[in-house]
Amino acid sequence: MHFLKHSTLDMDLLASELAISRATLYRAAGGREPLLGEVFWAIGRLFLAEAGDEATGSGPDRVIEVSRLFAELVATAQQLKQFVAAEPQTAARVLLTTATEVHERAVRAQLEIFEESGLAGDPDDMRHRAFLYVRLMESVVYSDVLGVPQVPFALAEPALRALLPA
Repeated sequence: MHFLKHSTLDMDLLASELAISRATLYRAAGGREPLLGEVFWAIGRLFLAEAGDEATGSGPDRVIEVSRLFAELVATAQQLKQFVAAEPQTAARVLLTTATEVHERAVRAQLEIFEESGLAGDPDDMRHRAFLYVRLMESVVYSDVLGVPQVPFALAEPALRALLPA
């Protein structure tokens, strides 16, 4: 709620709002970036659930539809946009690196989407596909973090489809 209200995570203000010391907040959360990772993952998980609920069909078409809907939801997330504009390096570390668990959780969620959509295969192969799929989706939804103009989903769709098992 703090992030949604302020479009950032001010640890001093948050500690005050929670009526705890800053040291206690850092000890409990592990630091600002891990806490931002939890915030971003909570938002991302809600968006994935909404996209999954709206998507129809099965197989590769459903996977692509979930991805398109997710990208649309992220594009309308004003607080995330404001945070990325204000702190692009922090956003990149939190969203795209192993500094937090956001990327790994996204890969696991993508594997679930594959499974829910009826796609199956060798577990190692599917994990590699999910990893590459997520990296490509990150290029679409977080292009501003990567310092490039917005990448249209339609441009990435053929590459995303190529990563899906036949």
